[in-house]
Amino acid sequence: MHHLINADLHSHSTVSDGTLAPEALAERAHARGVELWSLTDHDHLGGQARAREAALDLGLAYLTGTEVSVTFAGETVHVVGLGFDADDPDLAAGLAATRAGRLQRAREMAAGLARAGIPGALDGALAYVEQPDAVTRTHFARFLVERGVCADAREVFRRFLVDGKPGHVPHRWARLGDAVRWITGAGGLAVVAHPARCRFSPTAEYALFSEFAAHGGRGVEVVVAAHDAGEQQRFAAIAEEFGLAASRGSDFHDPQESRLDLGALPDLPGRLTPVWQPLAGRVETRRQEWI
Repeated sequence: MHHLINADLHSHSTVSDGTLAPEALAERAHARGVELWSLTDHDHLGGQARAREAALDLGLAYLTGTEVSVTFAGETVHVVGLGFDADDPDLAAGLAATRAGRLQRAREMAAGLARAGIPGALDGALAYVEQPDAVTRTHFARFLVERGVCADAREVFRRFLVDGKPGHVPHRWARLGDAVRWITGAGGLAVVAHPARCRFSPTAEYALFSEFAAHGGRGVEVVVAAHDAGEQQRFAAIAEEFGLAASRGSDFHDPQESRLDLGALPDLPGRLTPVWQPLAGRVETRRQEWI
């Protein structure tokens, strides 16, 4: 299983905050040359069977995936799980508990936006999501752009959804150790997603990776849309320091919104162990050899 395969192990469908169905994402990934794909919807497994079936029908190798929302040192961190048993009851229960707070948080966000003169935001956001318990800030952003309140999602976040703004509601997600245990307990591998987005001090970042590794976390996203070339090198060094495998994913949500399309990523630095090597036995394919 060689190093330079076109793997895209971070993407989102309509089951969470993407705009394409799992089947359409599989088709887009395949058409754009992806050789190994994972659907990683936020705190949800509802698209896994559909994504897997569509991928295998296309001859596209597949790894099960999810992206778990975690609170660490007062900040939100995302942990991607790859290659787990999607029917594992403890993982399903953990994700359901994590999702449980989303709808209440959304109600509070909508109330804050109403006080700022934007009524109807909850119904507006829910129109963009299949499952109400999967509602996110991205759905509110799409509503505000559609309404003409803001030009794009970045303006929505800046004006309304970050700390100190009318629609900001902090939320406590899963604990880091719990998220890693749910994933590894289901036979998967836990990966810190887009770590440059966390905005930690060097001390807090070191604490994050130390605790993550101590709980059994084994990977980090090095090449991802949110990372520039310097950040790729920084997290490549962290992967080496903590003995973590390196992952690669577009974090694709939508053809217009996303910074990178499926399959459009630079290669991982050659000195790193790609995350698909320890996961080789978990890759699903209908071909004799997938690579």
